[in-house]
Amino acid sequence: MTKIRSPVEPDSVDVSLDVWSRELPDLDLGIEGIVERIDKLKHYVDRAMQETLEAYDLSHGEWKLLANLRWGGPPYRGKPGKLAKRLGLSSGAMTNRLDNMERRGVIRRIDDPDDRRGVIIEITDEGRRLWDETVGAQAEKEAVVGYALTLEEREQLNELLRRLMRVFEAEHGPIRKVE
Repeated sequence: MTKIRSPVEPDSVDVSLDVWSRELPDLDLGIEGIVERIDKLKHYVDRAMQETLEAYDLSHGEWKLLANLRWGGPPYRGKPGKLAKRLGLSSGAMTNRLDNMERRGVIRRIDDPDDRRGVIIEITDEGRRLWDETVGAQAEKEAVVGYALTLEEREQLNELLRRLMRVFEAEHGPIRKVE
């Protein structure tokens, strides 16, 4: 396999690919470069998200619970059992998370009108404000994509990634993002 040379300045992945071309001459460096870059970009996005959540004193699990409530649309409510299932939590872990979030004033439990024994989880104004601010702060960090790529390049990259997603989802099944 020959080395891949790009007309743009090399990045840290190119250094790895140079080593792999020597050590694993049959490795498809084009595919390896794509996979390694996606993995590293995910790491950068995850690190930026963790910094955002720390700045707003939210755990990733709390943020995902708020995201699930927002995803459902007004009035931003959900049943604990369904939320736990989406988040992959046991009922005990869900109860602990809800207790902590209720103490902080970001969610509240209200009586379920359809089930005398049940409750519904509702995002509070404070929870909605907090989630909106974290999304805004994270969006500012992710705006680097807009600096690095033109609008046409972003559209092209989205289409290419969409094609990859469709193939991976057909092969392995979908992964729920709003957990």
